[in-house]
Amino acid sequence: MGGRLKVVFLPNYNVKQARWIHPAANLSEQISTAGYEASGTSNMKFALNGALTIGTLDGANIEIRQAVGDENFFLFGLTAEEVRVKKAAGYHPSEYYNSNSNLREAIDSISAGRFSRGDTDLFKPLVESFIKQDPYLVLADYEAYIRCQEQVSLAYKDGDNWTRKSILNTARMGKFSSDRAIREYCEKIWNATPLKVELNQYI
Repeated sequence: MGGRLKVVFLPNYNVKQARWIHPAANLSEQISTAGYEASGTSNMKFALNGALTIGTLDGANIEIRQAVGDENFFLFGLTAEEVRVKKAAGYHPSEYYNSNSNLREAIDSISAGRFSRGDTDLFKPLVESFIKQDPYLVLADYEAYIRCQEQVSLAYKDGDNWTRKSILNTARMGKFSSDRAIREYCEKIWNATPLKVELNQYI
């Protein structure tokens, strides 16, 4: 992928660095396993800045999708209930590895040291975790994720439509303002009432 894809790791990521990332992003990857509540406020910040979201029905993704509209959100993956049922029935990730040639090729490339300068031991624990345990059902969601990314690519080719979706994401994210959040916390959790301030006593 040389010259086509660059991965940047930001050490000590914080709010100050996030100010540059959120407005610059076109697509927000919120790909946590449904039911684990791993997606929180970062996806809201991306959407507020116009980035479209690709994600599962997990955490704040659910509310964002409701707010911006299904047609402006790229959804993939198992639901929280489907995750629960699959685990209860006995999840075997090796079945996905054996039945999907593209997935198998990717994992085998990792095992062969293709991405670690020939070191076949570096990612061995990761590969074994995928094939034997896969606690986050990554392999189960893999095919759906790939298909969804194909939809993203098609949508991105239509610049006018992508821009429209981006604008709608920003316009419809008002629900996630801090004013509304604090007001709901006061009403539903803290049971705190507003304090009326008489301005003339300070003038």
